[in-house]
Amino acid sequence: MRVMIEIALNGDPDGIFQKDIAQNQDLSVKYLDQIIASLKTAGLVANLRGRKSGYILGRDPSQITIYDIHRAFEPGICIVDCLSKNFECDKASSCTARDFWDVLNQKIVDHFKSMTLETLVADVRSRHEPID
Repeated sequence: MRVMIEIALNGDPDGIFQKDIAQNQDLSVKYLDQIIASLKTAGLVANLRGRKSGYILGRDPSQITIYDIHRAFEPGICIVDCLSKNFECDKASSCTARDFWDVLNQKIVDHFKSMTLETLVADVRSRHEPID
């Protein structure tokens, strides 16, 4: 999310260079390479003019949810293993706790889907605006 916020906050029409993102976010360029690759694959960021150019958002920040960003790295949100599609539990049909975890998990997913990058950027800007 920090990388996405950094790109969204950048006001340069030519985008922001990876080395600047790495420096501003205190990330190694090697680690940032992995992050950027996932974000590019998900269509969330793009190079403005190909390799060796600045990064821009792939869509308007109002159209990018926190869930979209999360999905660039993970297939979904699953707070306990028993909710995973790949997990088989002998007690699934009779488990009294499963419903609780399922409802909580869905609330988290809904919250991620309700928050946009635009909202996060507005929050950051409001905290950094000078007070008159």
